[in-house]
Amino acid sequence: MNIAFVPIDNRPVCYTLPEQICAINNDIKLFIPEREWLGDLTKYAQADKIFEWLKNLPSVDALVLSLDTIAYGGLISSRRCEESFEQIKERVEKLKDILVEKNAKVYAFSSIMRISNNNINEEEKEYWSRWGKKIFEYSYNSHKNGCPPQSDIPEEILEDYLSTRKRNFEINKIYLEFQKQGLFNTLVFSKDDCAEYGFNVKEAHELESSGAFVKTGADEIPLTLLARAVNNTHPPAPLPSRAGEILLKVAPIFLAPEYKHLISNYEDVSIEKSVLGQLELAGCEVCEPEGADILLYVNNFKEHQGEIVMKVPSEPFNGLWAKPDKPYMIADVRFANGADNAFVEKLLETDFDEKFYGYSAWNTSANTLGSLICAAVVKYFSTVQPYNPSTNNNNFKKLQIIRFLDDWAYQANVRQKLSKPDETEIKQIMKPFEDRIFHKFGIKYDVSYKFPWERLFEVEVCIS
Repeated sequence: MNIAFVPIDNRPVCYTLPEQICAINNDIKLFIPEREWLGDLTKYAQADKIFEWLKNLPSVDALVLSLDTIAYGGLISSRRCEESFEQIKERVEKLKDILVEKNAKVYAFSSIMRISNNNINEEEKEYWSRWGKKIFEYSYNSHKNGCPPQSDIPEEILEDYLSTRKRNFEINKIYLEFQKQGLFNTLVFSKDDCAEYGFNVKEAHELESSGAFVKTGADEIPLTLLARAVNNTHPPAPLPSRAGEILLKVAPIFLAPEYKHLISNYEDVSIEKSVLGQLELAGCEVCEPEGADILLYVNNFKEHQGEIVMKVPSEPFNGLWAKPDKPYMIADVRFANGADNAFVEKLLETDFDEKFYGYSAWNTSANTLGSLICAAVVKYFSTVQPYNPSTNNNNFKKLQIIRFLDDWAYQANVRQKLSKPDETEIKQIMKPFEDRIFHKFGIKYDVSYKFPWERLFEVEVCIS
């Protein structure tokens, strides 16, 4: 199966993670642009080179597209880019022509411009450092009350912000027209950092009323679409348990079921709805455990989701964990931005055998779920080909080691001990965690660490 993949930007979870996931299945050949062509925190993607790369692609079965990369130069660039609507429209029309020529199934997503409730301008325009919270309040109250409130935001700043929003919203409406013309097999509009009210929520409702599919989340959506592409491409033989069927069946199991109605940090839907939405978008069928191909265990939170790096506590997992007797994956969402240490300790007391299909605790609940489900889908379909098994077990182990070192060791433990990005210091502090994980998976690697965006928020775990 040949899949082309255009990431949001060059972060590890956007660029190297899809490569690591596809490497689980030897039958998948992934085509991805050069990393240096993609955007980062301050640089825009090189759209011309990506267009040329798309034109020169060999025949592919599926194309997973982050449309913000093409239109604006990346997700962050979509909020900062100064180009006009006409300039961006010309670019997306050019993309349409290329996609028509390619004649492949296209799985695409575009973001609904977020509104963060803070004065941090790291990923926003410069004026956000002073006016961010007030712009959020202006947006919130405008939507809630049906009219713009009084505000002391300078006119030129408010005008710039509103014109950027309008430009992006009009581009999204063009994508929706492309969808109605049959250009996309699947088109998703994503919304993150959501409140109950706001321009982004209003735009989401307008798009939905026009027939669009809108989903909470962002960075994980290309991975969920990758899972959908794999799920929609029939394996050489039907699934062994169900002659003639190929739809993967997954059963969610919440470890705190009485709290599954609670809403995660940075999201606007319950954790249960987040789980069901990710499975739906990945092309999976939700079922009861007895009929499942894979069990999805969710270590969900009680009362509220914690966040270690922000010093927000939450009751850790204190139950029993027993390894199930059928394929299973684990979404650890008790805390945002990192693992539940108590739960990981329970996991490390059990063996990870051939029924283990993955662990994740990356950033938001949606991020965790989308990346986890993608890896499990790719692994599962590498095991249901009776005449040509294609699972690369070493690459699966490598992926899991990276996830534990990133989501557990770094995010839930080591990150709090660092005052600044330091590749030498992190290596020293990570060593005991490496030893435990290598012992657990029965394999050892040389590991180094990078901070590609020169901040502590994300780390790149490099395995040679």
